Amino acid sequence: MAESNSQTTSQTLIDGNTLAAKSLVAYGITHMFGVVGIPVTSFANRAVAAGIRFIAFHNEQSAGYAASAYGYLTGRPGILLTVSGPGCVHGLAGLSNAMINTWPMVLISGSCDQNDVGRGDFQELNQIEAAKPFSKHLGKAKDIKEIPKCFFEALDSAVLGRPGGCYLDLPTDVLHQTISESEADSLIKSAADVSEIEKGAKKITTASLEVERAVDLLRNAERPLIVFGKGAAYARAENELKRLVESTGIPFLPTPMGKGLLPDTHELAASAARSLAIGKCDVALVVGARLNWLLHFGEPPKWSKDVKFILVDVSEEEIELRKPHLGLVGDAKKVLELVNKEIKEDPFCLGKNHPWLEAISKKARDNVSRMEAQLAKDVVPFNFLTPMRIIRNAILEVGSPAPVLVSEGANTMDVGRAVLVQTEPRTRLDAGTWGTMGVGLGYCIAAAVAEPHRLVVAVEGDSGFGFSAMEVETLVRYQLPVVVIVFNNGGVYGGDRRNPEEITGPFKDDPAPTSFVPGASYHVLIEAFGGKGYLVGTPDELKSALSESFTARKPAVINVTIDPYAGAESGRMQHKN
Repeated sequence: MAESNSQTTSQTLIDGNTLAAKSLVAYGITHMFGVVGIPVTSFANRAVAAGIRFIAFHNEQSAGYAASAYGYLTGRPGILLTVSGPGCVHGLAGLSNAMINTWPMVLISGSCDQNDVGRGDFQELNQIEAAKPFSKHLGKAKDIKEIPKCFFEALDSAVLGRPGGCYLDLPTDVLHQTISESEADSLIKSAADVSEIEKGAKKITTASLEVERAVDLLRNAERPLIVFGKGAAYARAENELKRLVESTGIPFLPTPMGKGLLPDTHELAASAARSLAIGKCDVALVVGARLNWLLHFGEPPKWSKDVKFILVDVSEEEIELRKPHLGLVGDAKKVLELVNKEIKEDPFCLGKNHPWLEAISKKARDNVSRMEAQLAKDVVPFNFLTPMRIIRNAILEVGSPAPVLVSEGANTMDVGRAVLVQTEPRTRLDAGTWGTMGVGLGYCIAAAVAEPHRLVVAVEGDSGFGFSAMEVETLVRYQLPVVVIVFNNGGVYGGDRRNPEEITGPFKDDPAPTSFVPGASYHVLIEAFGGKGYLVGTPDELKSALSESFTARKPAVINVTIDPYAGAESGRMQHKN
């Protein structure tokens, strides 16, 4: 009987859809995001049957943003599935976002029948070429037997070295081809065996001599600073950072998405004295953060012309590009383990009375005091500060596990970055390296799926919310614990901000390019799908809505009416506009 069952298994035929699903499961993939249709609907169904949770979106762009954020939050490749042609093109938004932020993601798109390429087939596109600028790896399964190898190569590439986006093309005819189940299992095993070899072969370790030099620079610095970013968060380096900061007494400065690796409330946090910290430090250890626009390229006048950078990055190319005083190539967690070990052998600590710490502490206290004086005022109609203070307090009252905060918008994100407090790692998702607007709902869904034990709270401008607002239906459909707070000021930056002399021409009576419908009822949108909506305009109304929605942990939208002239055009980047 056993022999008969074995023969049956070996003779059972499976198609490319099933083999693709089995390949994902064999790699350890548990979630997919996407929009189904020709030719990938069967693939999605087979994946679900195989144990993968498929989160279906309305738009590939939002699904792609979800996949990219999922990769960041979990350290495993986020998977986006799209149809061919325009579906693939829509998905490139998420793929490019993953590449720029260096998060592991794989975009998998169906494509037209290989025999019909060049003949104008349904949704035909050279998708390999389309994805090339946004991918660190491109793959195409030209035959069913290539599917496992192509999948494992793309998934490996997404996480090896510097993480990033990868593209995998699945032609229609390949998905319909069949092979025996026993051969399929053998192909998957072969792909997995090669994958393990590659993972072991590509580990990077930094030289011990370079670690000694880094520690000597920190030890002999008069005004050292530790800067860390979302690369350190991705590497799960929070414990090593805590040990480094607290053993040496060196102040630290997180980038926006590095916030929470150490609590914003930590006594050595320099965020409230940022200009002083970066302007006066003489040695800066930069861990998992790039010296790009977010850090003023590491150049004067924001930084001292004499500052010595020690750059820790998983990418040797990044270190070569930035040309720091010293580069340490490797995973942030592993490099910091080596740094801490070196310091333990010959400890040093600045001490609370060190002039550098006293200067930063005084500046931070002064700045916080001024900010708190502004936050203490109840301004109605709302400015940005009053509701942000109320939201901050409500989030802190949740305790641990802390909610994941999703933030996008110009003024909303800028003010939120200064006011909202992060106390735990990887609990802040924002527009990131690329300043991408429209990520909000996708990031919310990714966070709710990746961190099911946490509440997810989005604080969004009405413009940012509008990019992906229809995905509130997705929140309701999957009953995700997400509360979306919309700062409704009537437009991009807030209504019509033109000077009178700018209002001219044949279409001068049209709404301003920055204007939306005043008083839009965003809260009603989620109610159409069975979620909970709130309209608030006073402190008591906002406090009540936050308390009720946070307790319920159900999909909700809180529509916060803001004075349309409360913010600034372009937020804090007016010089760019």
